Amino acid sequence: MSGALDAAGITEPRLRESYLRCRRLNAQHGRTYYLATRLLTKPQRPAVHALYGFARFADDIVDSAPPGSDPVHRLEALSAALLTGLDTGHSDDPILAAVVDTASRYGIRRDLFTAFLDSMRMDLTITGYPDRAALDRYVHGSAEVIGLQMLPVLGTAGEPDEAAPYAAALGKAFQLTNFLRDVAEDLDRGRVYLPEDELAAFGVDRELLTWCRHTGRTDPKVRAALAAQHATTRAIYTYARAGIDRLHPVSRPCITTALVLYSEILDRIEAAGFAVFAHRARVGHGRRARLAVSGLVRAMWARRGRRAAGLTAAATERWA
Repeated sequence: MSGALDAAGITEPRLRESYLRCRRLNAQHGRTYYLATRLLTKPQRPAVHALYGFARFADDIVDSAPPGSDPVHRLEALSAALLTGLDTGHSDDPILAAVVDTASRYGIRRDLFTAFLDSMRMDLTITGYPDRAALDRYVHGSAEVIGLQMLPVLGTAGEPDEAAPYAAALGKAFQLTNFLRDVAEDLDRGRVYLPEDELAAFGVDRELLTWCRHTGRTDPKVRAALAAQHATTRAIYTYARAGIDRLHPVSRPCITTALVLYSEILDRIEAAGFAVFAHRARVGHGRRARLAVSGLVRAMWARRGRRAAGLTAAATERWA
C-alpha cells in the first residue's frame, strides 16, 4: 500500500495511516471489491479504499453494534464529523481523514455522502419495503451513490454525466445481488430487502420467508418470487455493462472484473435452485484468481495506451 500512497502523492503520516485503515476495512469486508481494486493504477487505489472503507465502517455501526452501544448516536456523530470535514476540507478522525482527503482531491459531491448516510439511518428504523419505489429510495443512498462517488476516481472517456447513470446502475446491481444472496442473514436482523408487493404476487410474505429461514428450505412460491427478483437484477447488470466503455480505459478491467465476479453470484444462486436459506452463494477462489489474471493482463495493456485519443483532459493529467 505504501507504493500506492506514494504514487498518489499522499505523504503526511497521519493521512497515510488513515488510508491504511480504510484499506484494511475494504480488504476485510469486501473481498470481491478489494480484488478488483488491485487492477486499478496505484494512484487510484487509495481513494477507492477510502470510499469503500468508509461505507463498510458506517454499515458496521448499523449492523454490528456491540451490546450496550447506541448505533443512532454513533451514526449521528459520524455524520456530523464527516460533514464538518467535507465543509472544512480537513478531519482528524482516523477513518474520515482519508475520506475527506479523497473527496477534496476528486471533487466528490457532498450530497452523495448525505444520501448514503440517510440510507444508513433508514436501516435503524425500517424493516421492510412495500414496493419497488420505496426500495429504490433506499438503494439510491446505499449503493447508487457509491458508484457515483467512484466515477471521478475511475475517470471517463467522455463527459462524466454520460457515464453517471451506468455507474449508479452498477452500484444498484451489486446491492440487489446482496439482497438475494443474504435473504437469510437479513431476516436474522429483522429486515427484508425485497418489495413486499412483488413477493405478494407469488403468494409470499415475511412469515413464509421466516419459515424458509428456520427450515433451510426454499418453498416453491418463494423460489418463483426469487427468480423474478433475479431476472430484474440481471437486467440491471446488462444495462450497467453498456457503460463500461464510457470509463477511462485504465479503469475498465477493474470494473469489468467486479461486474463479472458479482454477476456470477447470481449464476450460483440460480444454479442452486435459489437455496439461499441453506447456504451463501460464493464464487470460488479458483474462478476469482482466473478472472484477476485476465483482468491484470487487460489492465497492463490499457495502461500502455492510456494516452489514447478521446480521454478527458483531467484524467490524462491525473495519471500522466
